[in-house]
Amino acid sequence: MKLSVIISTYNSPEWLEKVLWGYSAQTHKDFEIIIADDGSKDETRQLIDRMRDETGLTITHVWQEDDGFQKCRILNKAVLKAQAEYLIFTDGDCIPRKDFLEVHATEAEPGYYLSGGYHKLPMATSKAITREDILAGRCFELEWLKAHGLGSTYKNSKLTARGWKARLFNTLTPTRCRFKGSNGSAWKKDVLAVNGFDETMAYGGEDREFGVRLVNLGIKPKHVRYNAIVIHLDHARGYVDPDTVRANKEHRIRVENQGITQTPHGINLHISEPRQGAIS
Repeated sequence: MKLSVIISTYNSPEWLEKVLWGYSAQTHKDFEIIIADDGSKDETRQLIDRMRDETGLTITHVWQEDDGFQKCRILNKAVLKAQAEYLIFTDGDCIPRKDFLEVHATEAEPGYYLSGGYHKLPMATSKAITREDILAGRCFELEWLKAHGLGSTYKNSKLTARGWKARLFNTLTPTRCRFKGSNGSAWKKDVLAVNGFDETMAYGGEDREFGVRLVNLGIKPKHVRYNAIVIHLDHARGYVDPDTVRANKEHRIRVENQGITQTPHGINLHISEPRQGAIS
């Protein structure tokens, strides 16, 4: 099964390099990567060019000028460039375990989208991870992570659950199954049917609103929270605005209550464009 992996990024080449090393080690090999770049400086383009050569990965770089937080816009442009029928959405600060794509490909089924999770790391642990740690898989081992600054928490079970235990935890978890932009997947035809992401929304639940429209369309959510594993590298979040988050939540609730499936501010805005941002 061919996959298109859409990775959002903004001026974080150090973290993006670690993420791309994670994709170079995947057990599932039939995939392309599309970097959805929301206005990064040239250092990110240079990194992507180097990583193509060093990893042999198929990487398309979709870039737009920096205009503040416009993640939804660049995601929509990236979707239009995707060649596969099945899309995985994640972020440029989330390193995938070697079986990450295999899980998404195996669990995908018509009429469903998949909702994964992430395991958040402190900054010291994030900095400590090297290329060798990623390729060897050490940075997903709980003992290694604790030795490099990860604290003890019940959430660590995400890293230790495997096989039947992971599937059981996915069934029993009380966490609502919502779409997550850091670890979610859906069929491209379903993404197009809801017109992609709502470009009027800034940071704060914009991925959840997208998932609500999928559900309104009749697409059911499915947990892969304990078997599709990414570790989330730490970073500052200066773009978080409580008023925007509140407004986004009100909009999402309205969309849910009214059964809205399509946003008028989505992929359709770019279909007639001669260029969908800069492509490399």
